[in-house]
Amino acid sequence: MKSTARFTWRGAWLALLVSVLLALLAVPFFAEVAPTAAQDPTPTPNDPVWLAFSEARSALEEKFDTDLQLVRNYEWAQTEWTSPEGIEDCLNPENRSGEQLWFGWRFVITSLLGNQYEGRSSFDRSVIIACDNVTAPAQVAAAPADPGAADPNLPAPVAGSGAVGGFELGGHVFDFNAGTVSAMQRSGMTWVKKQLRYNLGDDPGVAAGLIQAAQSNGFRILLGIVGNPAQMGDYGSYVQSYASFVGGVAALGADAIEVWNEPNIAREWPAGQINGGTYTQMLAAAFNAIKSSNPNTIVISGAPAPTGFFGAAGCTAQGCNDDVFMQQMAAAGAGQYMDCVGLHYNEGIIAPNQNSGDPRGSYPTYYFDQMLNRGFAPFGGTPVCWTELGYLSGEGFDMPIPAGFAWANNTTQTQKAAWLAEAVSRSAQSGRVRLMIIWNVDFPFFTATDPMGGYAMIEPGGACRACDTVGAVMGG
Repeated sequence: MKSTARFTWRGAWLALLVSVLLALLAVPFFAEVAPTAAQDPTPTPNDPVWLAFSEARSALEEKFDTDLQLVRNYEWAQTEWTSPEGIEDCLNPENRSGEQLWFGWRFVITSLLGNQYEGRSSFDRSVIIACDNVTAPAQVAAAPADPGAADPNLPAPVAGSGAVGGFELGGHVFDFNAGTVSAMQRSGMTWVKKQLRYNLGDDPGVAAGLIQAAQSNGFRILLGIVGNPAQMGDYGSYVQSYASFVGGVAALGADAIEVWNEPNIAREWPAGQINGGTYTQMLAAAFNAIKSSNPNTIVISGAPAPTGFFGAAGCTAQGCNDDVFMQQMAAAGAGQYMDCVGLHYNEGIIAPNQNSGDPRGSYPTYYFDQMLNRGFAPFGGTPVCWTELGYLSGEGFDMPIPAGFAWANNTTQTQKAAWLAEAVSRSAQSGRVRLMIIWNVDFPFFTATDPMGGYAMIEPGGACRACDTVGAVMGG
């Protein structure tokens, strides 16, 4: 007990001395003190996480009469509270008001003297909780985990420079006809996306025509390369074949490759084998093959399908919720095998600046900012590439939106055009997004089961209001 007391006081005096030195040197707190092991809220007045953190911290300072402006550590996470008390389960029973909220931000702050405090916030900051109890203490001063430690069999990553650059915009296209190219140019796009289905035995040369068509029209090309789940029985052998193929495509001059598509659901990955750690084995092999062939090809992780379908457990034999899948990837070491985190957002029915108000509820995949953070947070600052971002409208088509997409019944083409432009603007200004691919530019199909034409920027009849709104944001 005696030696422990000496250590505690010595640590306290040392912490106070450090705080004085920082003040004298006018070193910004977030440049030097914020933890390196977790992604921190950005200290800017426009970042929704930072705003939530600031309000939760202020509530804690008032409740406990303490100063938390200069601290040892803080951690934050997008959280689902599964207990009946929801966001209030950190409060003593007498302090609960019955707030019905199960999703939001959770912050744990460690003061200079080692005391820990927990604050919570709804995504829109309408509910701020200064907790009575810290429900899961933060780990302070722990060494950052070895990113490959969870899977010691992963290879060392090959060096490459593909992700260097600022925000750019592109679109997924059906055809490279003159009308589509004109719409893309009018929108300020410099990238195009095409998806390529790989089958065992395919020669990488099948991608040459797509690469040439894009680049001859002045666009850089992202190829989303997805295989055939029925051919993945011998997974180790399949991974090597797939990696060899994508390496060959990179050698042909592909500007970016997305390694698979929505690998968290059974439509694109064998049922019963869906796990972010298993996918990371493929990502690692593909990354090294691509970078060995063409260091400047951007490697994008396969964007998971945004979903909470698989319940509180997060995974079933049929798939995994996207956040759980990405957490599994991060734990396996995926962050060292990508230039960019692949992410999809395609079920929005409100403006991108809203973090509440969706009539379906508060699930994070409904909201642009929350979906962006869902992909950005697990990988320690790796930028996001939206490889599919779009809004659905049935306006102008001669059949109703399919029942499975009925949530978009009230979205107009004018709203779609405005929301796409705002999503471009928010992505460009976030500092978190390297590339945004709009889903889609010109798909003409609108059927009783798949309304992909309702996502197209080019509307029935040929108008393209979204070309003008997006083009204005991009400086056109």
